Amino acid sequence: MDGTVQSSISISNKHEKTRYLFNYSLSSMYRFYSTTTRTIYPSSKPPPDKFLHLCSDGRITEAFRTFNADVYLDPSLYSHLLKSCIQVHSLSLVQQLHSLIITSGCSSTRFVTNHLLNAYVKFGQSKTAVSLFDVMPKKNIMSCNILIGGFVQSGELGKARKVFDEMPERNLATWNAMVAGLTDFEFNEEALRLLSEMRVLGFYPDEFTLGSALRGCAGLKSLNAGCQIHAYAVKSSLEINVVVGSSLAHMYIKSGSLAEGENVIKSMPVHSVAVYNTLITGRAQSGCNEEALHQYHIMKISGFKPDKITFVTVLSSCSQLATLGQGQQIHAEAIKSGATSSVSVLSSLISMYSRCGCFKDSLKAFSETKIQDVVLWSSMIAAYGFHGMGKEAVGLFYQMEKEGLEPNDVTFLSLLYACSHCGLKDQGLKIFDLMIEKYKLAPQLEHYTCVVDLLGRSGRLEEAENVIRSMPVHVKADSIIWKTLLSACRIYKNADMAKRIAEEVIREDPHDSASYVLLSNIQASAKQWHGVSDFRKAMRDRRVKKEPGVSWFEMKNQVHQFCMSDRSHPDSEKIKLYLKELTGEMKLLGYKPDYGSILHDMDLEEKEDDLGQHSEKLAIAFALMNTPDCVPIRVMKNLRVCNDCHVAIKYISEIKKREIIVRDASRFHHFKEGQCSCGDYW
Repeated sequence: MDGTVQSSISISNKHEKTRYLFNYSLSSMYRFYSTTTRTIYPSSKPPPDKFLHLCSDGRITEAFRTFNADVYLDPSLYSHLLKSCIQVHSLSLVQQLHSLIITSGCSSTRFVTNHLLNAYVKFGQSKTAVSLFDVMPKKNIMSCNILIGGFVQSGELGKARKVFDEMPERNLATWNAMVAGLTDFEFNEEALRLLSEMRVLGFYPDEFTLGSALRGCAGLKSLNAGCQIHAYAVKSSLEINVVVGSSLAHMYIKSGSLAEGENVIKSMPVHSVAVYNTLITGRAQSGCNEEALHQYHIMKISGFKPDKITFVTVLSSCSQLATLGQGQQIHAEAIKSGATSSVSVLSSLISMYSRCGCFKDSLKAFSETKIQDVVLWSSMIAAYGFHGMGKEAVGLFYQMEKEGLEPNDVTFLSLLYACSHCGLKDQGLKIFDLMIEKYKLAPQLEHYTCVVDLLGRSGRLEEAENVIRSMPVHVKADSIIWKTLLSACRIYKNADMAKRIAEEVIREDPHDSASYVLLSNIQASAKQWHGVSDFRKAMRDRRVKKEPGVSWFEMKNQVHQFCMSDRSHPDSEKIKLYLKELTGEMKLLGYKPDYGSILHDMDLEEKEDDLGQHSEKLAIAFALMNTPDCVPIRVMKNLRVCNDCHVAIKYISEIKKREIIVRDASRFHHFKEGQCSCGDYW
């Protein structure tokens, strides 16, 4: 239910916070690598399809055990196993495969050892990579390129340059990796010298080479060198390339030649505010919000002034990413440009602050405007609802009526959502009737989903099911409305109804992991571990993957991301120790871990350790360790907060005397002095 409601009022819970280790120039190297590996299989027989599927699904052990005979006959299959290890972030499996490669006598196969070398580099194991490289009997250009990429990735440019200088033969990817590495670390003059050297030796720079070199020119503000590269780009027909064109414009602007930069932009397909808006909006609507904000930055440095359409789009991107710092900066730019007189921009500001956890700023933006518009009032009602202030949302609605503003379907959707999450059952049902009888608005599927949620949360499960089955013919039930009822079955532990409703969910969407997880939770709560195993097997058979829980915390304009049991964060060990001590303090105040969400049959110590690794706890612990005592903590999560974490954060807020604001897939939770604003209706 929550997903449908939030998408209907422009709330999205997709947060892709992934940062690539290699820049765009290095991607050309690996593109070459992939092409090379496809053409030098020792065996003419293609890999078994099932083996490839198992590897792509991350089922590495199963793939090896099932096809171990094939692997020994065709060592090139190790490459798929190693790539799968990178995909699932398992260094230990890489090390186990390394041992098997040695014992099977495949360590002299260059194709296999290059993949092994690449795996160690991807995991940041530069020492192991160097040791492997040193004992490789057969090295080629790609072996060296991989090691150079690893050194560049870890900032060891001296070592990268040493490998580069000792190479008897190089290719374009080698030069690209080195030039990009030098410009990334602002050794711009050396990067340009290397560019000249590669031209003397007969190599022709491509778009990646030129993009890196132009960034070096911009860093040096060297207009002369930039103009020479521009001339080469024109001669090579690369001027209109997006990477080269953007880099050229950036170089000219950074070098003080704004007119030349604008001329480059005009020669590209993207050459006006309207076209930029189309590009930014297209990326935002595709879920690529980080790219949308990056394009907004390019738009500004290219000399174009954002208009109200631009501000609405980029503020929405900040909302989706929950990047408060960027949102505040864009707000300042909107004020400076006069765009805040627009209803659409003001509405986006209200939503942005609300979704970034700053409700007071959201209310301030609403209170300061004198514009009477249903869009603004609906946005504010939605903000109240998402922050667990259902009574205030209803009160604002009645005030809106007194002002003579007629509510629309979005207004009622926000109201119903607020009522369902605050236990206002009777009020919610009254508003639903008001929508139909007074305002003659036909409820859509999203409105019925809210009503089902409203009834389900209050324990009226059969009545909720009847609402679904009695909807008008033109309103077809989807998996979300059934999952809403299924979630209520879990809360009230109605296993019989849950099985029946789960069948409806699976019928609508057999690949949605939520129904399997909810049913597994019900079975786990009843300690029916055999049933849990059956559901997990069904997920594997249907290749249904549970979405991993991810939380993030923004500090000093840098986003720190945490996954359950993740060890990739540089402070992971400190965080683990901090949480252990904090859990001890919580227990002294009466905290008891809730094992209901554990889907595995394990002993209590293992269960407690599992609960302690939930992503929101890791993020909150990191925030407590790195922020002043007076600053509220704002953490975002892509999934719903579990029962145990909800209780634990209450204790943490009391012990540490901190206000903790958590945004999950459903709503905001405000924790302060051992209490949560949502009470029992979260």
